Amino acid sequence: MSKSLQDQLLGAGLVDKKKAKQITKEKKKQKNVERRSKEQSIPEAQQAAEAARLAKQEKDRQLNQQKNAEAERKAIAAQVIQLVQMNRIDKGNGDVEFNFTDDKTIKRILLTAKMSDQVTRGVLCIARLGENYEVIPRPVADKIRERDESTVLVYNTKQALADAPADVDSVEEDSDEAYYAQFEIPDDLMW
Repeated sequence: MSKSLQDQLLGAGLVDKKKAKQITKEKKKQKNVERRSKEQSIPEAQQAAEAARLAKQEKDRQLNQQKNAEAERKAIAAQVIQLVQMNRIDKGNGDVEFNFTDDKTIKRILLTAKMSDQVTRGVLCIARLGENYEVIPRPVADKIRERDESTVLVYNTKQALADAPADVDSVEEDSDEAYYAQFEIPDDLMW
């Protein structure tokens, strides 16, 4: 069959045996160097690929956490909306204005006198539903506050009512009574 180029050059007498052996040795050395560099580069490539894979996994995990948090937030918002819609109390033809604050803005809704009193005492609460305000029972407001406190705008408690300042007239009467209590009125005084 066909001979290698080296054998052909030896046969033609253009190259001697010593030179042919030296060329063969150099080729073997070069192949060994190439093989070793491949062996060393393979682990480096594998390490780079592994690092890229781990980085991608971490990025995917963070994206999944964000998606889950967003889905949970949407689910909670849907629950709050459903609770308010299903349990809102009809305000009827209210004739009493009830003022409250919504993000530093004073808002006003019309309630009946009974509902206004119940909101003041904490039996009923006022919640935001989109751009509207709804009156809801206190137990429902408790459930909503567990999920999202910012939705319930008016949530009066007995402690808050006790801490609230009394009417100015009653404060004056109390101070007058305390002042005049130090003066005793004699029993035999005739007016």
